Amino acid sequence: MAIVKAVFLMLVLGGLIGLALGFAADKLYIEPDTRVEDVLAMLPGYNCGGCGNPGCAGMAEKLVEGGTTIDKCRPCKAEMKEKIREYLAAHAQQA
Repeated sequence: MAIVKAVFLMLVLGGLIGLALGFAADKLYIEPDTRVEDVLAMLPGYNCGGCGNPGCAGMAEKLVEGGTTIDKCRPCKAEMKEKIREYLAAHAQQA
């Protein structure tokens, strides 16, 4: 009988904790900032380091932070550079 009580207690306790976690996940949700991933998808992906950053991921982070310009990326084509500039100008207020 003690085992049944213990199992029942664990089920109830697990259910209550699950409900609390579900509630917290809804109320405390923060929208993720996807700007770095978006810019990274627009870069050529060569990871050459010619821009002075450790690959395209580093370049994307610096572009979003405003620490560099897209002109330093030599392999990136002119039309993609313009798309990246437009994207960063349109999404600059997110932070």
